[in-house]
Amino acid sequence: MVATDKPVVLPEADWHARRRAHEERVTAWTAPHQARAARGEKHPVHDFLFEYYRFRPAWLRRWHPGPDVVLLGATAREFLRWPEYHEADGGVALNPAALPRRESVAWILNLLRLTAGRAPAFACFGLHEWAMVHRQTPAEVRHNAWPLRFPPDELARLVEAQPVRCSHFDAFRFFTAPASPLNKLAPTRATAPDFEQPGCLHANMDLYKWAFKLAPFTPAELIADCFAFAREIREIDMRASPYDLEKLGYAPIRIETPAGRAEYEAHQRDFAARSQPLRARLIALCERRLAAA
Repeated sequence: MVATDKPVVLPEADWHARRRAHEERVTAWTAPHQARAARGEKHPVHDFLFEYYRFRPAWLRRWHPGPDVVLLGATAREFLRWPEYHEADGGVALNPAALPRRESVAWILNLLRLTAGRAPAFACFGLHEWAMVHRQTPAEVRHNAWPLRFPPDELARLVEAQPVRCSHFDAFRFFTAPASPLNKLAPTRATAPDFEQPGCLHANMDLYKWAFKLAPFTPAELIADCFAFAREIREIDMRASPYDLEKLGYAPIRIETPAGRAEYEAHQRDFAARSQPLRARLIALCERRLAAA
């Protein structure tokens, strides 16, 4: 996103069309989740983006134009119910001065810049999901409604026979107590920015988190782009996990084999390349917000 001298002015019909398109796009993701929730059903792949990140479906459906946009028409006044908006240039727009939590935006910007500047690493092979169930009892396993592909002792042997190199703190913190010492790295909450790198599936899923935390200054379309990307990544994340999800239509990526590790790395490389344009858009957004504030 580039700072502009003049804002983009959207007639009422134009921004209504953009809002409808956004709502239709995200409803394809939110409606199945809400229907499952109403039935009391759990989905080990797609519920994650709503439950772990804790952003409500209604928030994802909410359309925001982003900065440097003026909405025209009588219905634009509905945006004034949010404190970040004000009347400007004959319409309604985000208030450039209404930047909450400047320190948070600066922290996010630093993390994104550091991640973008690092070479991606491709040697973890998705073992973080295995480390999260390492030497647990069946009752302790998080998604215990679904079977594991190996008996517990065999799963433990496979984890202990391979180097574990998880660089993402918010994955590492869920390792079981026996698995934590196996990790070659030791990220903490405070040192997380020192370890993030674009080859990590979870770091790339987190682009959705950072996009949402910057809302409503993040254009809704960018939030949806990050969500769609995270959804793809989550599928690969769980296909490479020790869970047997074939009944849900997810063929396993057998990282316990050389062919499976090669398949996983190919996905990592693809995600690493595709993450950088999204990350760059978020970096530019943070820079724009801090400069405006």
